[in-house]
Amino acid sequence: MFDAKIYSQRRRQLKEQLGSGLLLFWGNDESPMNYTGNPYHFRQDSSFLYFFGLNSPGLAGLVDVDEGRDILFGDDVSVDDIIWMGDQPLFKDRARGVGVDDTRPAAELRNTVKAAIRAGKKVHFLPPYRAKTVMQLGDLLGLRNGQVKDYVSEALIKAVVEQRSVKINEEIAEIEAAMAVAYEMHTTAMRMTKPGILESEIAGMVEGIALTQEGYVSFPVILTINGQILHNHFHGNRLEEGRLLVNDSGAETAMGYCSDITRTFPVSGRFTGKQKDIYNLVLRAQTTAIEAIGPGIKNREVHLKAVTVIAAGLKDLGLMQGDVEEAVKAGAHALFMPHGLGHMMGLDVHDMEGLGENFVGYDKSIKRSDQFGLAYLRLARELQPGYVLTVEPGIYFIPALVEKWAKEEKFKDFIDYERVKNYLDFGGIRIEDDVLVTESGSRILGKPIPKTVEELEEIVGSG
Repeated sequence: MFDAKIYSQRRRQLKEQLGSGLLLFWGNDESPMNYTGNPYHFRQDSSFLYFFGLNSPGLAGLVDVDEGRDILFGDDVSVDDIIWMGDQPLFKDRARGVGVDDTRPAAELRNTVKAAIRAGKKVHFLPPYRAKTVMQLGDLLGLRNGQVKDYVSEALIKAVVEQRSVKINEEIAEIEAAMAVAYEMHTTAMRMTKPGILESEIAGMVEGIALTQEGYVSFPVILTINGQILHNHFHGNRLEEGRLLVNDSGAETAMGYCSDITRTFPVSGRFTGKQKDIYNLVLRAQTTAIEAIGPGIKNREVHLKAVTVIAAGLKDLGLMQGDVEEAVKAGAHALFMPHGLGHMMGLDVHDMEGLGENFVGYDKSIKRSDQFGLAYLRLARELQPGYVLTVEPGIYFIPALVEKWAKEEKFKDFIDYERVKNYLDFGGIRIEDDVLVTESGSRILGKPIPKTVEELEEIVGSG
């Protein structure tokens, strides 16, 4: 955990932002895989972690804005629990570690909230993303399950997003720690790669490295020779000469902070000429984007710079044609990059996405596009110092999408479908780094992970 003063300051800022009411933060419970005693890896709710810091199930936190009080609800473990879990610190002592002196049994939450409602206080809570939490909130507040979403507090969402978006130095240090693990995950994968090995052998090693560092993976590992499938979690293919391997993976520290890195490299250890051309184009788009990042810059403009580089490069290769600016404006480039440039990152790998992507990535000054490709941009708003975001351009040849657009003659003035058909067995390339917005520009976090053609060809298969 961080110093107790950090958590106290965060809650104090919330009180100033909201002005009145009762702010309810519901911690996560264990989630059974197949029966109660066999749960999935426990992951605390990120906003609960941010404001109350305790990483264990069965807890709830209240910030009483009107009375200026912070309360934690939970129970000490019983002797029966100690048999299975070992001795545990007292709940009140753990609470003091995050600056909370007022602790109460979990069963008292209901009476405390009901009393506040009778007194006319508004109860603010964030969008629940687990079915059990929806039921618990509905039961507590006297709402049907289907009504709970209608009572979510937009004011609290906006206040939490404002705070969590800007990372303090202690948070940056945690993300850098997650980056150090990601370095080992990715360089190990590179060294292991060779024709004949199963994807699962590498994916298992990558996940195991995260576990050895007292953390976990920040999302299910994407490691595949079918890189044209953007979120491909299947690991059953055998690596083949001439194919590219995409490794999109990251680590989560014990405190919940994440890294998210993607590298793409040749199974054989050497890029073909065609692969090298596309790879260097993606790398050029990423470099251009990172150089454009800085405070006061809208991330949508950074995205457009990156895809313009891609469109221009594809035109040079004969896959696109016509006026590049017009092609990008029309969205023709999205055949090859049908996703946004990146997303916020922190306690969630897609930071705060559970609070509503439009609250995180958009604001009154910039609205989400409905254009294919650009509509998937998760972060478009103006960047500020302290933001941490991913920069992950890619080029993909998705046979089903190419076939559909070619049949419709979509953007035929900008795309040479006959030449594109020669790439349908190519797969995909994505390159991703995690970037901190600074006062004067940006900084790539973590120890540099090999990503130039020369660096990758030197390390791949070297293990």
